[in-house]
Amino acid sequence: MVRNLQTAGRLRPIDLARAHGLSTQAVRNYEEAGILPAAARTPHGYRAYTALHAAALRAFLALLPGHGHRAAASVMRAVNEDAVDEALRLIDESHAQLLDDRRTLRAVEDALRDLEAAMAAAEPGPVPESPPASGPGSTFIGPLAAGLGLRPATLRTWERAGLLRPGRDPRTGYRVYDEADVRDARLAHQLRRGGYPLERIAPLLAQVRAAGGPDPLQAALRDWHGRLSARGRAMLTGAAELEEYLRERGRHGRQREGLST
Repeated sequence: MVRNLQTAGRLRPIDLARAHGLSTQAVRNYEEAGILPAAARTPHGYRAYTALHAAALRAFLALLPGHGHRAAASVMRAVNEDAVDEALRLIDESHAQLLDDRRTLRAVEDALRDLEAAMAAAEPGPVPESPPASGPGSTFIGPLAAGLGLRPATLRTWERAGLLRPGRDPRTGYRVYDEADVRDARLAHQLRRGGYPLERIAPLLAQVRAAGGPDPLQAALRDWHGRLSARGRAMLTGAAELEEYLRERGRHGRQREGLST
C-alpha cells in the first residue's frame, strides 16, 4: 500500500507548488539553485520535502519583494550552507542600498526646492553678443556661462561628467544649449553651490530628465516615496519569515541529533 506523503510528514513538489501558486518545475529549480535545501528521496526516487523546505520557500518568496531575486537567492544559499553571518551581511547590504536610495530621494527633493527658489528669484542679466542659437530658448556656452556667473570651462567639465548634454550647431560645431539644458545647468549650479559632488549630481539630473522636468518629477517623487516604503515593509516581512526558517533549521538539526544518539 502506497502511503500519502503528506500524512507521513512529507510533502511532494506539487504540495509546495500549489501552496504558493508555483509550478512544480519552479520548486525543483529552486532546490537545484540551492534556494531550498536538498530533498531526500523515496525508494522510488521521488523528492520528499518536509516542513523545513516549506519554511525555506516561504522565506525566499517573502525576501523577493524587498531584496530582489539575486540577493534573496544569495541569502537563502548562504543560510542553507550554514553561513548565517554571510546571509546577514547580504541583508545588511540591501538595507544600506535602501538607505542610500532614501538619501538620493531627499537630495532630489532638496535640489528641486533650491532650483525652484533660484529660478523664481533669477533676473535676466546682460547676455554677451553671440551667434544666434537655433530653437526657442536656445543659447551658446558663452551666454549661458555668463548668465550663471561661471566660466565656459566649468560647463565643459560638467559635460564631461555627464551633467550636461548640449547639442551641436551643424554649421559651426558650437555647443547649443536648449531650454532643458539651461534648466539642467541651473540645477547643477545650485547643487554645486550646496556642496554636492559631480558624481552625485549626475543621477539627480537623470531623474529630472526622465520625468520631463521638475514639475512632472513631483508625481514621480511621490511614487518613489511609495516604492521605498513598500520595499522597507517588504524587508520586515522577509526578515520575519527568514527568522522562522532559521528557527525551523535549528529544530530540524536538534531532531537529527536526537535520532543519531
